[in-house]
Amino acid sequence: MSTIEQRFSAVSASGTFKRLLASTGLSTKSVLDIGCCNGEHLAHFGTGSTGITINAEEVAVGKEKGLDIRLGNAEEVMPVTEKYDAIYANNLFEHLYSPHRFLHTTRELLAPGGILVLGVPVFPFAHLLMRHKRFRGALADAHINFFTRKTLTTTVERGGWNVVSVRSFRIGLPWLDRLVIDLFPHVYVIATPNPDFSYSKKRLKELAGYTNYRTR
Repeated sequence: MSTIEQRFSAVSASGTFKRLLASTGLSTKSVLDIGCCNGEHLAHFGTGSTGITINAEEVAVGKEKGLDIRLGNAEEVMPVTEKYDAIYANNLFEHLYSPHRFLHTTRELLAPGGILVLGVPVFPFAHLLMRHKRFRGALADAHINFFTRKTLTTTVERGGWNVVSVRSFRIGLPWLDRLVIDLFPHVYVIATPNPDFSYSKKRLKELAGYTNYRTR
């Protein structure tokens, strides 16, 4: 089995991903999967779903599998004109030059009632846990942004979203999953656009010299 096929098989067999799908209903929604790689998650989303990647080889793999994967950069104008029921970005946020701008612009791609599903590696609440190998991935060389669960939640909220839930989805019982969430190195933020969001007057003054930037 090729490495690509192994990745597809691993996602299909993942209990974490199955619980995420069941909780969010992504399997029946049109989803924009940003940073979709070869489409191993995209393949499980609903009709009308689209993936975006910066890798042309991954676009080719997606086409071979009948997936709508388009070449594009998450920090530039994305190659979509559609509105989606959900935005899904897993293991992407920590790589972005401008996470806040990503949160700001993706709101425009959602259909009414849409949700954001953001999967991000996080530092543990207790620094000593960083000695455990499961948390070392948060310090991967390719990462340029680093979050705790709290700073990640605050970043999403300050980007114009209402955080509905933060879970690891490693445990089937939601209350237990939330109780022990700080023992896991990767969390998913589920959020909806905040219709009342606006920048403070001080921030608006700071943005006065910017172009192509919405203030709400």
